[in-house]
Amino acid sequence: MFGFLSKVFGGSKSEKDTKKLQPIIEKVNTFFNQYQSLTNDELRNKTLEFRERIKQHLSKIDEEINALKTNADALSHEALIEKDNIYKQVDELKKDRNKEIEKALEEIMPEAFAVMKETARRFKENETVVSKATDLDKELSVKSEHITIDGDNAIYSNTWTAAGGKVTWNMLHYDVQLIGGAVLHSGKIAEMATGEGKTLVSTLPAYLNALAGEGVHIVTVNDYLARRDQEWNGPIFEWLGLRVDCIDKHQPNTAARRNAYLADITYGTNNEFGFDYLRDNMVHTADEMVQRKHHYAMVDEVDSVLIDDARTPLIISGPVDKGDDQQYHIHKPRVHQLFQEQEKIVRVALNEAKKLIEKGEDDPKTGGLHLFRAFRGLPKYNPLIKFLSEPGIKVKLQKAENYYLQDQERNMHIIDEELLFRIDEKNKSVDLTEKGLGAITKSGEDSEFFVLPDISVSLADIETSDAPAEEKLKQKEAILSDYSQKADRIHSVQQLLKAYALFEKDVEYVVIDGAIKIVDEQTGRIMDGRRYSDGLHQALEAKENVKIEAATQTYATVTLQNFFRMYHKLAGMTGTAETEAGELWSIYKLDVVSIPTNVPIIRDDKQDLVYKTKREKYKAVIDEIEILRNAGRPVLVGTTSVEISELLGRMLQQKKIPHNVLNAKQHSREANVVAEAGLAGAVTIATNMAGRGTDIKLGAGVKDAGGLAIIGTERHESRRVDRQLRGRAGRQGDPGSSQFYVSLEDDLMRMFGSERIAGMMDKLGYKEGDVIQHSMISNSIQRAQKK
Repeated sequence: MFGFLSKVFGGSKSEKDTKKLQPIIEKVNTFFNQYQSLTNDELRNKTLEFRERIKQHLSKIDEEINALKTNADALSHEALIEKDNIYKQVDELKKDRNKEIEKALEEIMPEAFAVMKETARRFKENETVVSKATDLDKELSVKSEHITIDGDNAIYSNTWTAAGGKVTWNMLHYDVQLIGGAVLHSGKIAEMATGEGKTLVSTLPAYLNALAGEGVHIVTVNDYLARRDQEWNGPIFEWLGLRVDCIDKHQPNTAARRNAYLADITYGTNNEFGFDYLRDNMVHTADEMVQRKHHYAMVDEVDSVLIDDARTPLIISGPVDKGDDQQYHIHKPRVHQLFQEQEKIVRVALNEAKKLIEKGEDDPKTGGLHLFRAFRGLPKYNPLIKFLSEPGIKVKLQKAENYYLQDQERNMHIIDEELLFRIDEKNKSVDLTEKGLGAITKSGEDSEFFVLPDISVSLADIETSDAPAEEKLKQKEAILSDYSQKADRIHSVQQLLKAYALFEKDVEYVVIDGAIKIVDEQTGRIMDGRRYSDGLHQALEAKENVKIEAATQTYATVTLQNFFRMYHKLAGMTGTAETEAGELWSIYKLDVVSIPTNVPIIRDDKQDLVYKTKREKYKAVIDEIEILRNAGRPVLVGTTSVEISELLGRMLQQKKIPHNVLNAKQHSREANVVAEAGLAGAVTIATNMAGRGTDIKLGAGVKDAGGLAIIGTERHESRRVDRQLRGRAGRQGDPGSSQFYVSLEDDLMRMFGSERIAGMMDKLGYKEGDVIQHSMISNSIQRAQKK
């Protein structure tokens, strides 16, 4: 129906967008055919010609700006208001100048794209490209093996080093890549399927916009990709007379980092661009700043950077005089004991629930009460998760939960009165109950030891007393000091409780070299240098018995969202942006255009397989891996946590199936593992491949066997991450398949989605070991996911 309507109204939005660009693509290809007759020197000199044309276009407005600046400089120091007014005019003219730059670039876009395409062709078809040596060639030849100077000539080889290995340039822009380049130049987001060559697409708008001399920033999600892309594409830009650099190769606050920003095209990670901006705001003089104008940024994996990471603040912090790290050591034994006591309470409640439900007493005031109490006490308690996967149990829990949540939780105290603390897993919060407060306060201690007093009453009493003013001041200070100590104490206990109840080792964080490292839930990468704020990181350090780092205070902070909105023009590319199109438009005014694939996708995306328990699900996954491997197909297994990837690794070891594990703990092996992942019979287990940025090339005979097989061991909270995993197979028309395995015990299903599915499985009489596969189930799971 929708397809019919879109045809009536002239196609979908993306189809209309790409149709509009078709005449430009035809122009590019016309110029491309003309430029094939140019000599190498004539082709290279096009860069100088384009720059001169842009300069001529801007000459009038540049003269106006220079005249105003001269007038301002001529004024005396006392004429501040006049100077200020002139500089306001200059600022307005600079905005107009940016608009004029866009007009000039629009005019030369077909020619510039054709120059880049013709350069790519020459490097693809010739082992060496010879031209007259320029000063830049001579400078680059000193440190670049692929450039040699022979008399007056510069000889560029088409093989060079990128990301530690030799690469031979073998790429030429397809028409769909030209469309992608035009979309990026216009300040929009190009959604291109995995394997469609986003790295090559970026060369087109990068070259065009670099001609204006204002700088182009190409932003990636990690330093490996920033370095790789700069080394891979750099020689092509350099042959055309542009300087290219990568900020991640140089230390912050150095001349080398400043020079990297002065290059025509600058690669780097989102965090480094943001931190350099913060450091520039902390310098004493303008000479110490490293960044220049924020003109044009092109963001790779744009949804990951501008949506997932965007609200996480980048913080430059320093030590504080007094750290409260001792509080965590002091109170850890209490919280540890409290957690163990809660486990006992939950165990008793669960056993009681089982007995009552077996007798048929399962209403919210009997069996349901004990079941909900166990769930509210420890939702991640394994025996509870196991019990909830049995027929009909999830529905009973849901009934009990609804009963106690009604009437503004009027009867919730009945549930909580036996618990020491209550957990709200969806909102990631933990609260001590009255019983918990009593349990954590030691005998002989003040019963108010962990209770914040209402100091307003005490302060008011002091104010109305007859005591001398000096005595009043002392009494107030004593009350405020006591309040401050109690607030610190309660905060420390609260964070320790969170660390024990909500954060699991090898899921949310890992311990490496005696330090707590956060694992990014979207990508499975270790987030080096990141720490949880508000004392939570210190609480985790205390929990895991590693050194507690000192507390810090914030010197400077910015969110990536606010940082990227400073750019005159922002664009991005990704394989999965359509799910976030609304948010990208409302925050950044960025339009998403879906670029068609060069070759139709023939990957077979199968409906989800749903099992009752994780145990059955993992057994089915291992059996499927064995079948696929015997068929000569490579298998990529996507997991949502380090823990699951290691569990599957152990299960494969028992079956003596050779495999590679790529998770947050083996970060440095990434490129090598991915390079081998497409060979016949290769098995690769990876925590979310989202944003890995490295294509899996298929080995000999793999296409005939059916291509790369993707197995997802769990649905991710974000649908986009699942799409990214699927997109690893079926690149450039290759065959492939994807299959997700789900169990009712999975976190996503437990928290958001499994009541209806559990009810359906119960009604249909599914027993343990049975599997259900239906489009209705897959749709229900997708509704439970975030975008």
